[in-house]
Amino acid sequence: MNNHPFHLVEKSPWPLIMSMSMLTFTLGMVSWFLNSNMMLLLVGLISMMLCLTQWFRDMIRESTFQGLHTNMVTKNMKLGMILFIISEIMFFLSFFWCFFHSSLSPSVEIGLTWPPFNIKSFNPMSIPLLNTMILLSSGVSLTWAHGSILMLNYTQALKSIIITILLGFYFTMLQLYEYMMASFCISDSIFGSTFFVSTGFHGVHVLMGTMFIMISMMRLKNLHFSNNHHVGFECSAWYWHFVDVVWLFLYIFIYWWGN
Repeated sequence: MNNHPFHLVEKSPWPLIMSMSMLTFTLGMVSWFLNSNMMLLLVGLISMMLCLTQWFRDMIRESTFQGLHTNMVTKNMKLGMILFIISEIMFFLSFFWCFFHSSLSPSVEIGLTWPPFNIKSFNPMSIPLLNTMILLSSGVSLTWAHGSILMLNYTQALKSIIITILLGFYFTMLQLYEYMMASFCISDSIFGSTFFVSTGFHGVHVLMGTMFIMISMMRLKNLHFSNNHHVGFECSAWYWHFVDVVWLFLYIFIYWWGN
């Protein structure tokens, strides 16, 4: 037994393997853009998914079966999640900075207007508005799941989590359809770059958040959560609400005001 309340992580290969997988994925993305070759991209993606599976497995084992996540450990984990979300806020803030720098004072190269000439932007009252309603609804269903866990009503919690997951996938499919229907691409001036980079990274966050919630759903089915110890679910809920808020800013500024 340890003589302190802190959890010292065992030696793990996953941080190193994950960093190598992310590097492979990044190089694969470059190869895809330059040579239209997706082989390295797929290798990096599969490696990342396998690494995440093993890493989550170890964390679940530490918390549920080994009892290493004491009150002090869970407090520090929550603090770490808050700091991570703050770093993600700064990440998206850089995209908004770029957008406003270009849209508030358009340069002569894009015709001194925003959107630039020959760019037909999306109708904010169409798919973007529907996606906004979907994400807001998913936030409501996830809050419903949290309340159900606190009341030990696991049946209602499971139903509401499934609704959240379905809404997340629905949002992703609609955004993919929107990209396919776009009349411009990422190389169409600063408008295309800021639009696809900001909304694309948000879409990646939606996918990661959906996976996070799916893991919480599987843990809930296996009775890993109680009404006073469900840090994994709380972190997934915080992350999902962050994704919701970022989308609201994307919709208001890039889709509606930027149009």
